[in-house]
Amino acid sequence: MLYLTGRALYGPAVGFWSAIVFDTLPGLSYSSLLITTDVPLILFWTIALYAWVMLVKRQSMGFAILLGVAIGFGLLAKQAMIYAFLCMACHAAVSREARQALRGGRLVVVVLLAFALFVPNVIWNAEHGFPPVKHTGANIGWKPPFIHPLRLVQYFGLQFGVFGPILFAVLLRASWREIRHASDPDKVLLLSFSLPVLALLCVQALISRAHGNWSATAYPAASILVTAAMLELDRRILFGVSLGLHLAIAVMLAAAPAFALQLPLFERLQFLSRVVGWRGVADAVRGKLEQEHYGALLVDTREMAAELLYYLRDEPIPLYVWPSGPSPSDQYEMTRAFTAGAPEPILFVSLKRCPESFATSFGTFTDLGMQSVTLVAAKTRMVHFCRLAEYKGEPAPAPEAPAP
Repeated sequence: MLYLTGRALYGPAVGFWSAIVFDTLPGLSYSSLLITTDVPLILFWTIALYAWVMLVKRQSMGFAILLGVAIGFGLLAKQAMIYAFLCMACHAAVSREARQALRGGRLVVVVLLAFALFVPNVIWNAEHGFPPVKHTGANIGWKPPFIHPLRLVQYFGLQFGVFGPILFAVLLRASWREIRHASDPDKVLLLSFSLPVLALLCVQALISRAHGNWSATAYPAASILVTAAMLELDRRILFGVSLGLHLAIAVMLAAAPAFALQLPLFERLQFLSRVVGWRGVADAVRGKLEQEHYGALLVDTREMAAELLYYLRDEPIPLYVWPSGPSPSDQYEMTRAFTAGAPEPILFVSLKRCPESFATSFGTFTDLGMQSVTLVAAKTRMVHFCRLAEYKGEPAPAPEAPAP
């Protein structure tokens, strides 16, 4: 889709290289190591971007329909798809062509189609207390003090890593040039689908916090913009250096999980501690299951639930999640919430010490100690185990127990 969008704006060469640039972005290379909802989000975002470009160019109801469908399905993937409406509004504010594209009932069609596809999700959320809204609220984390300049600097600096140092510098320069003297309506369109997202998240980072990957939707359009700018200015050497750097990073990231324990180079890559070592955690759990018969596994985080469900998928034992609060905070707490009917005895697995509250929730509570799992050469993950039985009643949220 990015190729088609780039081709529609600047020709096949820009379309081709834009797709290559986006596919090799450092942030995308790292994200490819994970299973996240960013994948369908970016798919439908790029479809929506293409539909918007063609809608502006051709004023066609068919592309309005495609745009509405893409936004609707994108909203089902992740709430960040709502940024599409912000980007469209920003473009319409500065472009007569964009305003014309929304006339003739086309805006109504886009909104109605997107809402029609998303409304079943809204109904389901209304029936279940809007857990995604609570999750988003927790992620946003607005609370005093509302000014965090260091977090803004950190978020902004991370974008040089997510988009690439050379490309992000080119994006900033191209943006400044176009803002001062708008000369290319196509660049204005692309900036409208990138800068508003970055600006909004910079504000969020200043008020509270923002993760580097939250800006993912800004970079499909930005990839086309920087590719077109560098090729137009004949910065082919700089373009090649950037692409070569990103390819090297992609290869390194692909190899890192496999060689993290063998090569000292990787022990300095702290981000690896989040993505490696989970097979070792699962093996430690499997060892406990072989030592004694357990009726169920119990965990206290969605991360642990996801990893054990994957790496222990060949084990018939059921897995439950201990509640973190009075209402579910994630999908696993909704679908795998601990209940009184859970078969016993239960093996509790956590990266924290077993909560003391278990002593009042269960008649039998035995701390089985902890086991170290190697991550990279200089870092380990401590896994704590408890044996639980004779459940007494409704579970209370487990307090945060710091690991030793």
